[in-house]
Amino acid sequence: MMKTEGFDNNKYLVTQSREIIKRIEQFGGKLYLEFGGKLFDDYHASRVLPGFQPDSKMRMLLELKDKAEIVIAINAGDIEKPKTRGDLGITYEQDVLRLIDIFRDYGLYVGSVVLTRFDGQAAAEVFERHLASLGIKTYRHYSIAGYPSDIDAVVSDKGYGRNDYIETTRSLVIVTAPGPGSGKMATCLSQLYNEHIRGNNAGYAKFETFPIWNLPLKHPVNLAYEAATADLNDVNMIDPFHLEAHGELAVNYNRDVEVFPLLKAIFTKIYGESRYQSPTDMGVNMVGNCIYDDEAVCSAAKDEIIRRYYTALRQQADGKDVEEVIYKLKLVMNQAGVTAADRTIVNKALEVENRTGSPAAAIELPNGKVVTGRTTELMGACSNALLNALKELGGIDDSILLISKEVFTPIQKLKTDHLGNANPRLHTDETLVALSVCAVTDKNAAHALNQLGKLKGCEMHLSVIPAAVDEDVFRHLGVNFTCEPKRKDSRLFHK
Repeated sequence: MMKTEGFDNNKYLVTQSREIIKRIEQFGGKLYLEFGGKLFDDYHASRVLPGFQPDSKMRMLLELKDKAEIVIAINAGDIEKPKTRGDLGITYEQDVLRLIDIFRDYGLYVGSVVLTRFDGQAAAEVFERHLASLGIKTYRHYSIAGYPSDIDAVVSDKGYGRNDYIETTRSLVIVTAPGPGSGKMATCLSQLYNEHIRGNNAGYAKFETFPIWNLPLKHPVNLAYEAATADLNDVNMIDPFHLEAHGELAVNYNRDVEVFPLLKAIFTKIYGESRYQSPTDMGVNMVGNCIYDDEAVCSAAKDEIIRRYYTALRQQADGKDVEEVIYKLKLVMNQAGVTAADRTIVNKALEVENRTGSPAAAIELPNGKVVTGRTTELMGACSNALLNALKELGGIDDSILLISKEVFTPIQKLKTDHLGNANPRLHTDETLVALSVCAVTDKNAAHALNQLGKLKGCEMHLSVIPAAVDEDVFRHLGVNFTCEPKRKDSRLFHK
């Protein structure tokens, strides 16, 4: 089935920036905005909201470029561990440097880094000195006894008042972090206290894309968020405080709802009152207002739920303890009314495997057509599926060979005779290099290479767990990849 868009990205850029400006004005010209989720490369949002661009939030912030500065929070304990990002394989302090580079590349101003829950950790002090040598301002925020429930201790000169006051110069201060548990909210609240005792007007708001507050609780897009956070035990729920205060149904998630009474008490302690009557009130998310084709986003969200399920099965096959995650994903699938069988390319890949007796792959192209790839002596299933997809996208006859034997043979000899590979078949990275070599003299190969960009957003399934290099190539191409949770052979060790 051909995919259709259902999200108006241009409308989002305009309405979201306008809403943030409105919130700045409501608080007298200064807003601390806690940014949850990914600021850029938000591929989850782009998958469940077709039309949403992965860098939409960054582009939206560029609309506010002259008003905004960024503060990056990192938990000093995470530096000491050190904690790493599983998706990138780098430590949190390395990710802070990566984030600064990216923000600067976009032309956004990074004002400082704050070390939260600082208790004299030696590794944090080393990182602090490193940042100083790079010309980056750093501040320390300390652990507070009784935080957050002892409001009198927290909102005092021995609580928030003990923290360094982060000097900011712009009306919008975006507080972000390399990962969860970094202290973004605590940083914002500490700044509110310290701004207030200095006689400065300032407010707080929260930006979270999901769950989408003005979609139904069991809408597939909100269920897809539960699927994405199944390992965190996040649960979407009706915001009871919003319903009581405004008589309006709004969706939030359990952690924000649970902590809201404490937040309201902190706001009241600082200001004498709370501007917010519910956790939903704190949000500035306008994503739900930019959906124009509900059927399209529902379909995309259901696909994402199934993909998350296959990802968990893969993790289990790799030896990870994800039994509870799989159980929760099954519940989410049931609520969304989908099963694994609804991922149509699964059956296509398995049909080819059953017919050939070897691993097989299937790719669904933008026009809805499915191409497959089988395992041969020259190439693995992923490589064959990739070439077949490029032929179909480029209107190249299936009988045409895109890679000549004269190119195949020396690559295979290099692998087996010199690089210690027992398998002579070309992986996808090697296949693309071979195709690039042929493209110098073969117009069909050159034309096939030009189709690579069209694979972005395509669906793919492999009948076995792929080699890491194959999975990596398809991830870089933007292909939504899943696989069966089984190995192609019975060996226990896999690189």
